[in-house]
Amino acid sequence: MRGHEPEPVQITKKAIEDSLYLVLLEKLDFYAIMNAKRFVDRGEKKMDLTVFGSVHWIYLGITVPLSCLALVLAKKFAKTEKAQKLFLKTLALLLLAWILINRLSQVYRYADVRWEQLIPDSFCGMTSLVLALAVLFGKKNNAVYHFVWSLGLVGSLITLLNPTFLDQGPTVFYLPTISGLLHHSLALVTIVALLVFHQIFITYKKWYCTFFGFTAYLTVGAFQISVLGLSDSFHIAEPILSQTPLTAWVMAPMYAVGYGLLLLVIELVRRHKPKVALQAPPASEYAQTDGETDERA
Repeated sequence: MRGHEPEPVQITKKAIEDSLYLVLLEKLDFYAIMNAKRFVDRGEKKMDLTVFGSVHWIYLGITVPLSCLALVLAKKFAKTEKAQKLFLKTLALLLLAWILINRLSQVYRYADVRWEQLIPDSFCGMTSLVLALAVLFGKKNNAVYHFVWSLGLVGSLITLLNPTFLDQGPTVFYLPTISGLLHHSLALVTIVALLVFHQIFITYKKWYCTFFGFTAYLTVGAFQISVLGLSDSFHIAEPILSQTPLTAWVMAPMYAVGYGLLLLVIELVRRHKPKVALQAPPASEYAQTDGETDERA
């Protein structure tokens, strides 16, 4: 008499997909959090990840000269508009890649997958994403540039000089850390390149772009808090510095005043010293760039 035979295992498409998903999650978790566990288990000394510590100085010592060299070479050899656009789009692709890597590292940072972290919830993160897309798909002097150039320039400089997230992992190569540093660096280089190649004509007549830009950011932040369940986004609920009143509702009017004064200074310099670098390029370069003919004083 034949013994009882086990029933055949039914392997479904969903079972295979679930298995692949778990393998992928396990690998991504390894890169995101297991590196920290390895250092703790071995009792190894952490890198000097303090602000202006040795690692911070090494990073600045490598990226600043390389960025300056890239801009100088691009200015020297990219003489045609086609070559300049190629350089800018290359920067934008790198920027887009690193901001996406940064967001994915936040999604898979913990044991449970947090897809609500995929959308940037900070001014710098969102600015890097918007800037990259604007360069890749936008025209010269488009409205987005007039919002992100100053926010990205100031935000990237402050963050690179004071990267408070530097010690979140045991090493600078901890994925959320290195990707954060690189997307801030690339955003800074991209904005400087836009100015060097006259892709944006800074003027007070585009002041409204800042208003609509901030409104869009805060709308995304409200969605992330109310719908996705984030505790804070774009510093709507919590200040950027603890023990200060610097929430988005305080920083927005401060930024608006500061940006207005900057536009005033640029306009005064342009009118009284027309031969300086702030002088506008030929009018033909800015005709019909974002659906309207650019007006200049």
